[in-house]
Amino acid sequence: MEGLRDILDAAARGVFPPADGGTTVVPQDSPRDAGVLAFTAHSVVFTDEDPDWVYATLRALDCDALAATMNPRFLAAFMARTGRRTDTVDVMTVASALPGAPPLPLREIADPDHPRVASSRKRRDEVRVWAADGGVLVLGRGIAGRLEAAVEVDEAVRHRGLGRALATAARQLAGGEPVWAQVSAGNARSLRAFQAAGYRPVGSEALFVAR
Repeated sequence: MEGLRDILDAAARGVFPPADGGTTVVPQDSPRDAGVLAFTAHSVVFTDEDPDWVYATLRALDCDALAATMNPRFLAAFMARTGRRTDTVDVMTVASALPGAPPLPLREIADPDHPRVASSRKRRDEVRVWAADGGVLVLGRGIAGRLEAAVEVDEAVRHRGLGRALATAARQLAGGEPVWAQVSAGNARSLRAFQAAGYRPVGSEALFVAR
């Protein structure tokens, strides 16, 4: 049986679970992370809870089966069952690594108090941070050890392409492996920046973290 990292690695290559309307339940890769990944017509629930509970809860929902895993009632039941919390459902994007140097000057820093850094350290391991004039790039190991990027751009320098440049820099700092970025579906500005930097949407994600 494929594990969570196998599924993610395949998705990064453009190979997805079968679009059969089904749900696959796999164990958590770490105690920190549980959640739901929704691909086209197939979902993956990663949890150490009994798979029979997952399937029974999904069957009990009066909704389109293709949308059941992201239905608010299922997500609420998941939180109640596990005692975990979640913030939002994100668009899950991924891009391959790029050769060459980042397109803007960056300096690696240690700034644990920066809000983006503090948020990343709750969800990722091996967090590294780079600062640019007006922005911050964060790379770290998220679910199943995949490499994840997050960027922050100061309001005063928005609409100048800095977000796109930082997202591109993440691909050039990736050391040859794919880079993932999760963006809130309502954050159109950030989605546009990552898509302009070559990240493609592959699904949606609800991450559940321990309280």
